[in-house]
Amino acid sequence: MVDIREEFIEQAKKLSRSAEVLPGGIEELAVKLQHAKDTNTPLRVKLGMDPTRPDLHLGHTVVMRKLREFQKLGHKIVLIVGGATAMVGDPSGKSETRPSLTKEQVEENAKSYFEQMSKVVDVTKAEVTNNADWLHKMSFIELLKLSAQITVAQMMTRDDFAKRYSEGRPISVHEFFYPLMQAYDSVVVDADIELGGTDQRFNTLLGRDIQAAYGKKYPQMVMLLPLLEGTDGLVKMSKTYPEHCISLTDSAKDMFGKLMSIPDTLITRYYELLTDISDQELKIIDEQIKTNSKNPRDIKLKLAHTITEEYHGKEGADKAQEEFINVVSNKGIPEDIEEVEVESGKNILDLLTDLKFVQSRSEGKRLIQGGGVKLDGNKITDMAYVIESSDPVVLQAGKRKFAKLIIK
Repeated sequence: MVDIREEFIEQAKKLSRSAEVLPGGIEELAVKLQHAKDTNTPLRVKLGMDPTRPDLHLGHTVVMRKLREFQKLGHKIVLIVGGATAMVGDPSGKSETRPSLTKEQVEENAKSYFEQMSKVVDVTKAEVTNNADWLHKMSFIELLKLSAQITVAQMMTRDDFAKRYSEGRPISVHEFFYPLMQAYDSVVVDADIELGGTDQRFNTLLGRDIQAAYGKKYPQMVMLLPLLEGTDGLVKMSKTYPEHCISLTDSAKDMFGKLMSIPDTLITRYYELLTDISDQELKIIDEQIKTNSKNPRDIKLKLAHTITEEYHGKEGADKAQEEFINVVSNKGIPEDIEEVEVESGKNILDLLTDLKFVQSRSEGKRLIQGGGVKLDGNKITDMAYVIESSDPVVLQAGKRKFAKLIIK
């Protein structure tokens, strides 16, 4: 029985906030932390990222912030770009086979990843590698040895595979290799801890089994973080649903505005997962929202400012808040509206889609029906409305999108 010192129990408790730690929980994590300190061997904390899209969003930062906590304690974070795994596509949580990416697509998407990650973690002190460096070089015999470490029955315990099989949906053989490839990454980088979202339970725990099969005496622990809901409060934040996604590449104005659009029921969760607020402060905020002892709008304003400041600085957050209050609360118009030349006779739905104020004409119709489209402050209710005025007019779509129309 290891005598665990109090400082490492406290470290483990803080690191475990909002996370599920497997196996052994806080106590086993504390043992690892203590051993790392006593032997002067920092833990190797792994995060794999498949560059399936070119930009990251706030949902990704939930895990990245946990990496930062380990990094501040002096541990080594190991970032794996999935140059090989992204070409297969992670089937986790998917109801059908994901399309594979080409080598060129993966490389293009990966270009901006670390620039965006550097807003959260110190990438310069991380160990950065690409699993294509070893997975693409595996021989067929090596691949057979790896695949022999797991049975088809074990693979079928995954919820997504089991569901697809029961519904008669196809499962390609190559999809079975994705979790094996991810697990083998843990062998190569000698991971002590692997981080991931809750949808990565099977993949990350398989990493323990594969490490043991390849001779690691103390296989990695797994730390699973919640999947952050998008601004609709219903589905996880994803670039698949851009209207509900808050990207790290968003401007300060857009980030602030999107954060102010989240349901009140998500305020506490966003505070917990996206800020450094203490448990005591979190409890107070949650109580204030539940008892209506403080206006949720004021709490949300502070949340939006806190998160926006982290990615755009205090000046950017101050300006975004000022503009939000002016535009939304005081029903004003932003100062820096883009001017757009429009031909007379342009249909309002075509204009909305051309300006990318909506994703489709059907979304534009819903916005008009809801009274969200205005010209110089006057609501447009006619789907067939055409732009004919010779004077410049201000188009507003929703609460945050504006354009000054110069009619030709």
